[in-house]
Amino acid sequence: MKKNEFNLRTFIWRITASHTVAYVIAGIFALKVFRYDEIFGAGTLSFMRPTNSVWVAAGPGLQVIRGVLLAFFLFPFRTIFFETKNGWIKFWFLLFGLSFFLTISAAPGSFEGFIYTTIPMKYHFLGIPEVLLYLTLFTSFIWYWYKKPRKIFNIISIVLVSLILFMSLMGVLTTVGIIETH
Repeated sequence: MKKNEFNLRTFIWRITASHTVAYVIAGIFALKVFRYDEIFGAGTLSFMRPTNSVWVAAGPGLQVIRGVLLAFFLFPFRTIFFETKNGWIKFWFLLFGLSFFLTISAAPGSFEGFIYTTIPMKYHFLGIPEVLLYLTLFTSFIWYWYKKPRKIFNIISIVLVSLILFMSLMGVLTTVGIIETH
């Protein structure tokens, strides 16, 4: 691996782009397969914003900020994930453990949520396939990008993140009524 592959700027971009793209793919999958538009913001999950909320429209674009934060937290551990045997598996299990078993709040779909909330079990299990898909995509994207760095990955990532930002912006503008759809 080239020394410049682990500079902070490159690391931040790769983590941010991989996270954002994986997040959107997993979110679209969950929206279409699990019909989030029908269950979010109503009934048991009435505390969730409905899918037509301006914040939900902004969500994919805001993942860039989350990706940058994620990169800063992961940067000190990069050699463990990318330069050791079974680094990808270590990376995947760490993220799964932190996002499912070791959450600090009783979020739906988390271990704490199972224990401390009255949300029916089916809603806790509803998000797990989305989380598994996201984690697998994210860790695979970033692992492969570091193992086989190519200029084409930079180009594709710039195009995809730009499209995600554009679609998120259009969703926000539509939701607030600046752009009308008919």
